[in-house]
Amino acid sequence: MFDPDIAPSGTLLGLLQRGRGDGTLHALAAQRADALAALEQCVLRDPRHDWRVESRSLYYARLYSELEGPLDGIEQHLFHPDDIIRPDEHRCGLALSVLGHLAGYGRRDAVLLLRRYAATGGNWEWALDELAVRDEDDALRALGPAVLARFPATTEGDAQLAAALREAYEPRPWRLWAEDPDPAVSERVRKASEQTAFDRWQRQMRPAGPTPGWSVGAVLEWAQEGLAAHPPQHRDAPAARCLAAVAGPEDREELVRSARGGPEAARAAALRHLCDRQDREALDLIEAAALSTSEVVVRAAVESFERMRSVAALTRARVWSRREDVLGAAAARMLACRGGEQDADRVLGALRRLVQREGADAEGLAVLVEGAGRLAIECAAPVLRHVYRETSSSQVRGVAAHALGRTDPSFGAGLAVECLWDCEETTRELAARTATTADVRVLARLRSLAADPAEEAEVQTAVRGRLSSGDPAR
Repeated sequence: MFDPDIAPSGTLLGLLQRGRGDGTLHALAAQRADALAALEQCVLRDPRHDWRVESRSLYYARLYSELEGPLDGIEQHLFHPDDIIRPDEHRCGLALSVLGHLAGYGRRDAVLLLRRYAATGGNWEWALDELAVRDEDDALRALGPAVLARFPATTEGDAQLAAALREAYEPRPWRLWAEDPDPAVSERVRKASEQTAFDRWQRQMRPAGPTPGWSVGAVLEWAQEGLAAHPPQHRDAPAARCLAAVAGPEDREELVRSARGGPEAARAAALRHLCDRQDREALDLIEAAALSTSEVVVRAAVESFERMRSVAALTRARVWSRREDVLGAAAARMLACRGGEQDADRVLGALRRLVQREGADAEGLAVLVEGAGRLAIECAAPVLRHVYRETSSSQVRGVAAHALGRTDPSFGAGLAVECLWDCEETTRELAARTATTADVRVLARLRSLAADPAEEAEVQTAVRGRLSSGDPAR
């Protein structure tokens, strides 16, 4: 099911929230006021499920530029009282990134907003990073006193300043401040920089945390003790790595007993270790563990199975792919990643069932979609087109686009054209290589991407290669 904050895919808002190329095309054809209202809603209420793997900022900034949209709404959002009371990068991060791209496009009002926010806003670090790669040296130097004023001249304030310097994504402003003619600025920044280097050395010398004893029993006990901690600590994966160092052939029986019916964390650790060592009983132990009532044990079984690369594991996956539980889903994903032509029906069946049962945003869907493309399952094209249109994840849509490129003969003349305006770099790159120029919009868009300084290098390489190929019939 879709997140309730995501509008239907057939609406302008839904298209823009998903970052689809059709979103830009529909916005440019709509009433300007309606397009700006939908665009602003997307920027102020980040629609992404996972901002770490989904792009939107350049997509929205380009549309702001084409619509010549005012920034009043972003300004009110950034300087709302909540920004100081409860600073939250998820609330402001997308808006700040959009401003950064607009500054790169020469929008003076975006630069001024970023400077003001860096001086007074709650998530000033993000704004400073945006300015660090775009603003002039003099303007960055002028921000130094305002930024340093955030940290009182106390031991605690100096420690906070050192932490801010250490965590800065872009070091340029700090380097400028360290060379500032004003000693009140430069000396404090240099001192914080020295403290950062010392703290890094201390962390390298200091043990990271508790460590188990050097025996199989001690490692398993340490893993189990983690669940009793407050909050609980899941140590089964690190315990399995410790077992790799301490366990020998003479310990196998103890490990097998633990993997069959030991305490849950110890069982999970032993199971992970035996699977990593490709023990002859590993697959049977996984099958038994998948029926456990412990989430820790089930997760260890599934993750261990998906890491296996043996022929025996692939053979077992063909049997387990018929199951309706998490192990069956893991088996289908293994076949999607490593199976052969004989597994096409199994992968397609799993893909259809997952979409029918959980929709186009189901967990694990991207692997099956990619597998359908890898195996070139042509009859998967209808469900792949459905996933492309309906998913709210631009990452999953990009995977679906690549799969359609291998399964749908009409992709180049159809969805590939829309993909030239997509929010994801890899999707635009695919479109630049495959969209047919029979559509009059394609050549114009390729030339626009080639001239855009904000476009990613891989996309521009594909675009320029296409423009210089002299093949207008494609």
